[in-house]
Amino acid sequence: LQWRLAASINNLTTHQLQEQVISENTSKYMAPENWASLNVPTVNTPIWGNIRPAIRAQELKIQKILKLLTSGITAFARSVDGMDMTEEQQDALALLCNTQYEINCFRKSSIRP
Repeated sequence: LQWRLAASINNLTTHQLQEQVISENTSKYMAPENWASLNVPTVNTPIWGNIRPAIRAQELKIQKILKLLTSGITAFARSVDGMDMTEEQQDALALLCNTQYEINCFRKSSIRP
């Protein structure tokens, strides 16, 4: 990778963004309505009431992660031409979307009694 990009990635993966930056970016890159699978699902109210506090806290953290990932996928998708994506772009999108899928599977399994 180009050294500036590598330095940026290294910095971003080892330091947390400020809440204001996160809020601005997640607001800017919300998933369009036709991407229902990217919306972060909430737990049904009756189920939520029966979940232990530790699991609830974990669930809220996972929802925050999924919201960030959704915004990242949305920003990436907007930055490419869907009709003319390179193989690397297709691979990146597939890996990001699979990460979303795996986190959702983990959420479901951690909520089950």
